[in-house]
Amino acid sequence: MEDVEALKGEIKKLNARATQLKMDLHDLSEDLPTGWERIPEVAEQTFQAYEKLVAARQKLAAAEA
Repeated sequence: MEDVEALKGEIKKLNARATQLKMDLHDLSEDLPTGWERIPEVAEQTFQAYEKLVAARQKLAAAEA
């Protein structure tokens, strides 16, 4: 049961990080053309954050099954 609770905590952190990056990407798009150079970097970070979040959610679903 500790593993499930640890996963839930990790998911909460990953979700917060992914949401912040999503907002950063949104803010960056609103400021265009200023900061356009950062789009690939922020987009890659956002992609990786959501990739980790989805993997953690899948791991939690498997642990709870």
